[in-house]
Amino acid sequence: MDKGAAEASSVSSDSDHGAAMTSGGSFSSLRAYGRALAQTPRRVARRACAATAPGEEMSRVRARSGAHMARALRWWDLIGLGLGGMVGAGVFVTTGRATRLYAGPGVVMSYAIAGLCALLSAFCYTEFAVDMPVAGGAFSYLRVTFGEFAAFLTGANLIMEYVFSNAAVARSFTAYLGTAVGVDAPSKWRIPVPGLPEGFNQVDLVAVGVILLISVCICYSTKESSVVNMVLTAVHVAFILFIIAIGFLHGDARNLTHPADPSRNPGGFFPHGAMGVFNGAAMVYLSYIGYDAVSTMAEEVKRPATDIPIGVSGSVVVVTVLYCLMAASMCMLLPYDAIDPDAPFSGAFKGRKGMAWVSNVIGAGASLGILTSLMVAMLGQARYLCVIGRSGVMPAWLARVNPRTATPVNASAFLGLFTAALALFTELDILLNLVCIGTLFVFYMVANAVVYRRYVGADELGRSARSAWPTLAFLVAFSLAALAFTLVWKLAPPERGVRAGLLAACAALAVAMVAAFQALVPQAHEPELWGVPGMPWVPAASVFLNVFLLGSLDKPSYVRFGFFSVAAVLVYVLYSVHASYDAEESGAAALDGGGAKVQDEACTV
Repeated sequence: MDKGAAEASSVSSDSDHGAAMTSGGSFSSLRAYGRALAQTPRRVARRACAATAPGEEMSRVRARSGAHMARALRWWDLIGLGLGGMVGAGVFVTTGRATRLYAGPGVVMSYAIAGLCALLSAFCYTEFAVDMPVAGGAFSYLRVTFGEFAAFLTGANLIMEYVFSNAAVARSFTAYLGTAVGVDAPSKWRIPVPGLPEGFNQVDLVAVGVILLISVCICYSTKESSVVNMVLTAVHVAFILFIIAIGFLHGDARNLTHPADPSRNPGGFFPHGAMGVFNGAAMVYLSYIGYDAVSTMAEEVKRPATDIPIGVSGSVVVVTVLYCLMAASMCMLLPYDAIDPDAPFSGAFKGRKGMAWVSNVIGAGASLGILTSLMVAMLGQARYLCVIGRSGVMPAWLARVNPRTATPVNASAFLGLFTAALALFTELDILLNLVCIGTLFVFYMVANAVVYRRYVGADELGRSARSAWPTLAFLVAFSLAALAFTLVWKLAPPERGVRAGLLAACAALAVAMVAAFQALVPQAHEPELWGVPGMPWVPAASVFLNVFLLGSLDKPSYVRFGFFSVAAVLVYVLYSVHASYDAEESGAAALDGGGAKVQDEACTV
């Protein structure tokens, strides 16, 4: 490529260079791939921040899947999927640890605060899902806002977190099923393999069978998968209501304020004060992760404008009520300092005469919760991968939708086999009480994306409608204020009111930033059908809370996130940027009206 052409414009120079390679693309031969690698800096500069228009995502990009996904879901299906995704086995673990280690009986407020945080994030997801009802969830939302690289990085981390956590949850199903039937499951139902290293020498065929069975179900039909999920979720919720009722009937209200050992542990409903409640909220937030998978079903919702807001937000509200009642019943059964942090509900009944059978019921309920959370997670991960394939950054065959089943069979089967292979041998050390850093990071990014899209806007080709710098400056400064608040909360000494003063200063600064931004920067985009209320306060609160929760995570979580991120960057630089460049140069970028929003016949507002 001559120097004059390179300097003319990025569009014309890359088009000229791409024309020389249209015969086979970047991967047609080793020589072609070598030429592509030589052009990596230019291609990254062009593609990394390339944002698509929402109409393009709903028309040209979606057309790469071939057949459409069937629009068969209604708001009650979404609520069922939300309940199934959130009410898994995590609540049976996190409640005990948050109560014993941090919040005491105030864990009820911890669940309420975590539920509020989840609801704020759900609002942000809902605005995007209603305006752009496609299967990509956060990946599509970030792609139309911050561009290809930000979307790929967060999407890749999210899929890896899904796969690894699903494999770990599937293996835990074996243990909970054993509890339900009174069998020591890990030793009875797992097959030891001599010669393999520790952590890889226990074959779990039950976990593999569960994953493969769910994979077949979600490949066959989304609607039928929703029906199965509704049935399992209904039974699971019945188990939870049973546990709540037993707790209130056999519990003692005195346990809410009186510890078992007053000489060693403080009393009261909030024995460790506000800090204990908020630290408990950070721990129990894991129990709410799962509603984001519902947004990936937007392409299969019959009436997105009404069904998605009710389905996503309604499921979060219902789950919050259930969790608060579960926490209250547990704290009435035992004083908080006598609760078993690893098995709080079953442990509360083991010491009661004639009530040991309740532990088996809890094991059965947790097993059903694992099945429903696995089904929703695997539905969501397949749709993430399908849309990533549509975007051109992953092989196109992952994006194919089967015309008979109207589901992304290739993506579902690929991730199902990958997850089953991990669950077969690997004793994954990703515990249920650890908040998924990848998911929290995506929540943080989506909240920022809502603000950016409202105040910067975009034209029909996805280009910014006005200068992005005021909005970007606000988002960065506000995130730094939230980070400062988090660091003060974690590190500042509590003596002499130093911590309280610094926290108040950080909070006041954050509030002043939001107020100034609202007064000085007008909105550039108004959603047509449904928008986040209280803009920009609601997404700003979501950003603040997600930064706070990210600050509560431990070092291994950040190491894992860093490892996945580096791996994702390498995949993007060595493969994805060239694949998306080829897709653009092959003629897929000829928009000619492709920016207009297209709605399929089965979609009714």
